[in-house]
Amino acid sequence: MGNLLSYSGIATKLRAMKSKFISERQFQDMASLSSVGEALEFLKNTAAYGQIFSGIDAELHRSDIEKLLSRSQHQDFEKLYHFANLSQRKFLNLYFTNFEISILKKCLRNTLEDNPANLDLSMFQEFFRLHSKLDLEKLSSASTFSQLTMALEGTPYHGVFKELEQNEPAGLFDYEMQLDLFHFRMIWKQKNKLFTREEQKTITQCFGSQMDMLNLQWIYRSKKYYHMEPATIYSLLIPVRYKLKQEDIRQLVESGSIEEFFNLLSFTYYGKMRTEEISERPNLELLYEKVLSRIYSVTSQKNPYSIAILNSYFYFKNVEIHRIITTIEGIRYGVNTSDIISYSMKN
Repeated sequence: MGNLLSYSGIATKLRAMKSKFISERQFQDMASLSSVGEALEFLKNTAAYGQIFSGIDAELHRSDIEKLLSRSQHQDFEKLYHFANLSQRKFLNLYFTNFEISILKKCLRNTLEDNPANLDLSMFQEFFRLHSKLDLEKLSSASTFSQLTMALEGTPYHGVFKELEQNEPAGLFDYEMQLDLFHFRMIWKQKNKLFTREEQKTITQCFGSQMDMLNLQWIYRSKKYYHMEPATIYSLLIPVRYKLKQEDIRQLVESGSIEEFFNLLSFTYYGKMRTEEISERPNLELLYEKVLSRIYSVTSQKNPYSIAILNSYFYFKNVEIHRIITTIEGIRYGVNTSDIISYSMKN
């Protein structure tokens, strides 16, 4: 009864917000449009994105569209934060790390431009001022990794950047990977301190599966595209195991060929979760999406009055935004409608 009373209000709010998600029929209609301008007009007429895209007349670049869609995520977070009780805000404060890391990745990529300019983060200023220690003004003016490190003094991310700067030259991949590792380690460390036993199960299932699937992707890519030695691959992995056993990891990392990798994968927990849409040599990104979508759906259905519904909402909101971006970019580059629909469903 306690959970029912505690979550009934925010559960009702979430149902109303989910009702504004773009339907499959709407995505099909959007994919059939002939220009980015038409796609933006389409978004103006949706319940979730109409206000954000109102007044936009030009065909925006991808980065500008991503900023506006990020703003939609921030607005959803704010609505739920103001509606949440103290217990629910513990989860939302933990989730906020996703937004911080997204901004830091934008800053890192900006420094790699041929002529890095001040990154315009002004539309996020108020949102971050309320919830974050990041100084967006300092970060937006940084043009090197070293300047980003200095701009992060006094934040939890300064140590990550400082360590990378002190070691042998690190690139974008190294920085982004260490940010992801920091994020997952923090969640894994905090989950047992902040949440009830039932809530811990939800966090463990969702984030544990995500970490397992990311490790599978990193092992595969390291072997197929970079031909890394096992010792190097081990150093890249998230040091947390959920359904993947230590022996599974060892065998996959030390497999002698891609064929052997997929054969070994078939005997793991995730290899046995294949659906009829996944081939004998599964697309690991597609498997990642299908596994996580199933888990986030199931956990919210089984626990409709818990943090599972907040966790699920943000996951599927993120999936929707990736689909919107993929659809618009397909339109921009003249991809045919059926291919846009097919590809957007994989992202």
